[in-house]
Amino acid sequence: MPASMPGPDRMARARGSVGACRRVFCSPARRCTMTAQALFPGLTCTADPRLWEQDFGQHEGMPATDLPDLGPLDRAALARLRNPGGESFADLARRVAPAIKEIAAEAAAGPIAVVAHAGTIRAALSMALGRIEAGLAFDIAPLSATRLAWHGGDFAILATNHPLA
Repeated sequence: MPASMPGPDRMARARGSVGACRRVFCSPARRCTMTAQALFPGLTCTADPRLWEQDFGQHEGMPATDLPDLGPLDRAALARLRNPGGESFADLARRVAPAIKEIAAEAAAGPIAVVAHAGTIRAALSMALGRIEAGLAFDIAPLSATRLAWHGGDFAILATNHPLA
């Protein structure tokens, strides 16, 4: 699905609020590659399939009215819930973790951006918090920045949902 991009003035403000980055990684999803190209013109985005959004299996694209009510589940149960033919949030977090760690280690040489999905960002926040289900407490807005710092084995959360435009 293509990205719904803001107008040129808003996109220019978004580029300014992100700042300079040495490298850019992104999910291979078209909306992520388009957003990465718009935010970081002149830099090549390295697509990493581990940064894809959670696979919702048979529930992908279903109208909200047809989805099961997950309200009664606590975060731990929700993190373990695997939709038919898909993956759980815990599966997503395990898939994303090696990519985030590799990117974080490379960030020692200078700032790196990752353009990815809300689930991928929640998984990175889970790593920083040390509990997979903790990432589900975050609401991640489109075209927002979450900033993490890597301290040789641990992450610090610097900001979440910082609006870019």
